Amino acid sequence: MRPSRRIRAIAVLAAAPVLLAAASPAVAHSHDRKDPHKQAERLARKLVAQASGESAYRHLERLQQIADANGGNRAAGTPGHDASAAYVYGQLARAGYDVAYQDFDVYESKTLRERLAVVSPEPRELKTTVYQFSKATPAGGLTAQVKAARVDATPGCDLDDYASDTFTGKIALVKRGSCTFRQKEAVAARAGAAGIILYNHSGDAPVRGTVGDPANAHIPATGVSLADGEALAAQVAKGEVTVTLDVATEAIAHKTRNVIAETKGGDPDSVVALGSHLDSVPAGPGINDNGSGSAGLLEVALKLAKETKQTKKHPRPTANKVRFAWWSGEELGLLGSEHYVKSLTPQQKQQIKLYLNFDMIASPNPAEFVYDGDDSDHVGAGPGPDGSAQIERLLNGYLDKKHVPHWGKDFDGRSDYGPFIEQGIPAGGTFTGAEGIKTEEQAAKVGGQAGQPYDANYHAAGDTLKNIDRTYFDLNIDVIAHAVGTYAQDLSSLKG
Repeated sequence: MRPSRRIRAIAVLAAAPVLLAAASPAVAHSHDRKDPHKQAERLARKLVAQASGESAYRHLERLQQIADANGGNRAAGTPGHDASAAYVYGQLARAGYDVAYQDFDVYESKTLRERLAVVSPEPRELKTTVYQFSKATPAGGLTAQVKAARVDATPGCDLDDYASDTFTGKIALVKRGSCTFRQKEAVAARAGAAGIILYNHSGDAPVRGTVGDPANAHIPATGVSLADGEALAAQVAKGEVTVTLDVATEAIAHKTRNVIAETKGGDPDSVVALGSHLDSVPAGPGINDNGSGSAGLLEVALKLAKETKQTKKHPRPTANKVRFAWWSGEELGLLGSEHYVKSLTPQQKQQIKLYLNFDMIASPNPAEFVYDGDDSDHVGAGPGPDGSAQIERLLNGYLDKKHVPHWGKDFDGRSDYGPFIEQGIPAGGTFTGAEGIKTEEQAAKVGGQAGQPYDANYHAAGDTLKNIDRTYFDLNIDVIAHAVGTYAQDLSSLKG
């Protein structure tokens, strides 16, 4: 799960055409003459019974071993990620899937300078973290007056947040939340700001933003902590505050790859797509974020291959083609999924009937979240494309039958469903929480520690095998299995 940010991807397309373009419609099989609802129920039950967290744990162990052997991480563009992709590819190829790599470039943002100092009225240094791919200040820094953007439900996301003051030539002070880091930087630039200081909405650390690509950089941008941001805002409210901002970054290119696999059978005009990002952050092995979703998806894919293996005696392909993807570059800004979607023709996009995303499904202080396809929570973004509400209903229905408490999760653009939603493809999935704080209500219903992050090891070295919740890992693998079994045979519920 990435912070709200986006990065450039330049294609070096190497995916096999069979995975990106439609094949000729398959000859009708015997299942076409049977009740698709019954077929879906039967396959879903079998996959739920066969797929398990206990079985999938071996994939997490392998990802941990890969990270341990490669500098402690599996970040995009590193040997650790390459080895992770090779492991997933090998498992799928042996299971009989049509598998391909899809290569592309990712960019690392190297920090050259990051300094922020209050000049007046009370000189002091502030700990700061430059935006990835930020535009550089002049050598020696930019000295200017600070002006605070309005703090509301969507702080700094619209020009209206700058309407009460003149920001031309000033450095905008903006609170994190609601929209992407990139949008906040762009809107501040449109308001005339010469730079932006983004302050965090929680925790003690400075926020690290990104514009996603050097070409998207408009003004120098940096982040500070919640406490420093609020203190600076309080000073600004009392009178004039001047700071010196001195930042610069360098973009460095690396090669990386997605892994894409699909069933040999199934209607190519009705594709059920699922994805999880395989890359970690450089700081740690990423066993929850997102080894958990990657391992869960791999477990279900392997069990689906076993259950639908086609022989002359037992011809049991799925009604719909099922396509699984393990994305790279998610932590750098949804790079892999964006690249994949951009590589599709309009016809190929239309063939994808839904996309399910599983990112962080074993958080150590978990709550079960289901993406809010119908916007019934009225939080943040609006509803997903038509069909997203029905996906949410299917996942909620399964959890309700298991008597598992669950909550809605906004489509806030922080994971790989984003590029699919932008193309009007219905989406959904589950999530067990990242750096957000568990509420008293959630702790009362599902246990754990209220007032603490769902994953205290989010984007840190502690995201290891020792810090996952195996109960929720198993639960969410069942959710994946139920959804795959249902949609592989029957898509009629998307219209209900």
